[in-house]
Amino acid sequence: MNTMMNYPLTLAPILERAGKLFGNVEVVSRMPDRSFHRYTYSDFYRRARQLAECLTAAGLQRGERVATLMWNHYVHFETYFGVPAAGGVLHPLNLRLHPNEIAYIANHAQDRFLIVDDVLIPVLEKFKPQVQFERIFVVRHCQNALPAVYEDYEEWLKQATGNFKYPDLSEQDGAAMCFTSGTTGNPKGVLYSHRSAVLHAWAETMADGAAVSERDTILIGSSMFHANAWGFPHAAAIVGAKLVFPGQYLDAESLLDVIEQERVTLAGAVPTVWLPVVELLESQKGRWKRSHDVRIMCGGTAPPESLIRALDRYKFHIIHAWGLTETSPSATLSKLRPMMDGWTEEQQYASRAKQGWPLPFVELRIMTPEGEAPWDGQTMGELEVRGPWVARSYYNVPDTAQRWSKDGWFRTGDVATMDPDGCIKLVDRSKDLIKSGGEWISSVDLEGALMSHPAVREAAVIAIPHPKWEERPLAVVVLKDGMKAPADELRTFLSQKFAKWQLPDDFVFVAELPHTSIGKLSKVELRKKFGDWSWK
Repeated sequence: MNTMMNYPLTLAPILERAGKLFGNVEVVSRMPDRSFHRYTYSDFYRRARQLAECLTAAGLQRGERVATLMWNHYVHFETYFGVPAAGGVLHPLNLRLHPNEIAYIANHAQDRFLIVDDVLIPVLEKFKPQVQFERIFVVRHCQNALPAVYEDYEEWLKQATGNFKYPDLSEQDGAAMCFTSGTTGNPKGVLYSHRSAVLHAWAETMADGAAVSERDTILIGSSMFHANAWGFPHAAAIVGAKLVFPGQYLDAESLLDVIEQERVTLAGAVPTVWLPVVELLESQKGRWKRSHDVRIMCGGTAPPESLIRALDRYKFHIIHAWGLTETSPSATLSKLRPMMDGWTEEQQYASRAKQGWPLPFVELRIMTPEGEAPWDGQTMGELEVRGPWVARSYYNVPDTAQRWSKDGWFRTGDVATMDPDGCIKLVDRSKDLIKSGGEWISSVDLEGALMSHPAVREAAVIAIPHPKWEERPLAVVVLKDGMKAPADELRTFLSQKFAKWQLPDDFVFVAELPHTSIGKLSKVELRKKFGDWSWK
């Protein structure tokens, strides 16, 4: 028996800390009309507690879900703490999904209440007949009259007395829920606990994690409806970092303007957000003269080495992160370690393009049919993970137990190698690997190499059935505006790094590539489009 206090790890003390220690720190939000809303952590603290009190008065029971349908802004930030503080579970809905998918997710989660931006009511109306929200509260950005079936969010908050008392929260209680993207079958829910959210956020404040500190100004460009906005709202509240929410404005010019205006030091968003930023910086050199460096947490899809190099030239420094909805999401980070200080530039960039090393308490292994793979940087297998912020099951989907090994590790579906020092490199998703003549070809490696060509904006490589070789790679390429790169040129360019049998047999040039609702490249859509491809 030890002599230490049994102090539950919940989000409530983080909310209290934010309000009491960092009351003057600013929270900035770009609103739908492009104006900026500004308030402080003191305001956030007061309003999050008001929300918790009003939810309690409305009859919210422990563990019940409160859905949101909102862009990234201060009210959404309030729900991240106000809902769990009342004992509820926050469930942000992915506004970019098809209405039928949103309805499925809301019904599967059994969401009781909904908080929605007025500008998103048209989205709500498309699936509202299929769901049964008890009450719907509207965050009003416009002054248009509300239909009687909706309630004004601000008027509702005014009912709070200010005498809210936290319920007896357990660190094992649910705090938030997110659903997977549903690329195979229906989306599946992951129910995060208070404990998992706190530990995940704490890891992001570590110097060798995301190094989130009170000195930071954080731009949250990762969607707040996806994997807890990568944990940044929780981590920022722990240390009192200034927050900047860009709303729906993630175009390159809007991002660069707000980064300069607010002196952002840390930003998070998927690679597809940063590709246009590089193009704009290169086309308008000298317009954005920044004296400070910006760290970029970048995940969702592996950022190509060419993007890492290009952003470095403009004082944007990518920290490659890997994770999944099932891992809260951060599981690994790629940072240069002290032993790499003397490495060549080529070696350092190659390392930064890998997925990196696991965060503390996260364990990784590479599994093959013969057992655990050696740490040799060569042997490929499925990446498995376990840890305190890794899911042990999906919410109310009992027929998915096969996603976990018999000894409790989560099977990610990612194919990877592990270096002798424990650094992982994703080779591909298991379903995206190309098997040609009995040999495996990594579509990820080909894509990264293609995107290092100066004329290529974005590229995808998919497997197409082949009568002789089983499968062969087809490259789908988006060129930069006004630039040309014929297939033979790209093939010759790739031949500098790849064997002849690994090169794409053909190239298709398109205006844009399909992406999922969270910005990932959608190879499902590409396979549908080019599935009947005939080799010449």
